Amino acid sequence: MNYLEFEKALKPYPVFSVKDIQKRYPGFDSRRLVEWQQKGYLVKVKRGYYCFGERSRGEHFLYFAANKIYSPSYISFESALAWYNLIPEGVFITTSATTKNTASYASAIGNFEYKHLKPILFFGYKLLKRKDFTIKIAEPEKVILDYFYINTLNNLEEIEEIRFNEIVAKELISFDKLQQYQRVFNSKKLDKRIRIFIKVINA
Repeated sequence: MNYLEFEKALKPYPVFSVKDIQKRYPGFDSRRLVEWQQKGYLVKVKRGYYCFGERSRGEHFLYFAANKIYSPSYISFESALAWYNLIPEGVFITTSATTKNTASYASAIGNFEYKHLKPILFFGYKLLKRKDFTIKIAEPEKVILDYFYINTLNNLEEIEEIRFNEIVAKELISFDKLQQYQRVFNSKKLDKRIRIFIKVINA
């Protein structure tokens, strides 16, 4: 099998795994992957996962890649806060929630970080459809809860330093849904942080 045939077959996949390749081409010689990386045709995203070297790799692509290379997961924490413009700073690591172990990966296309949540807390994400793929990303209410559940920010000054966009927060967040989701966490520490957060954005 030559590269052009391979490219045509796998082109629809933004990121593909060795398993994806073997389903289409049983007995595929993995040495071709090394050869094609050396020629710049392919880029390794993570061990066992690749994308085409010429592919545009913007923010949406990185989010899809994050979903794909460590599953189950969805975009949350700083990346989702930035996506919704709830915080002013750009984010240079793609952050996700997962039921698997906490993990991080550095690759040629970017850096990925995954933080563990208990299976009961793996909810509150939506499917964001783009032209070539679909991304799993936390809803605004859930990213707030995920963020404060993981990060130990326990006073007004610490939460003010994050510089939440109060106007955007009030427009995006359903406080009824926030309370509904919050009950699932069943955490007094989280409840305290959310009370402070609400005070900050209503100041």
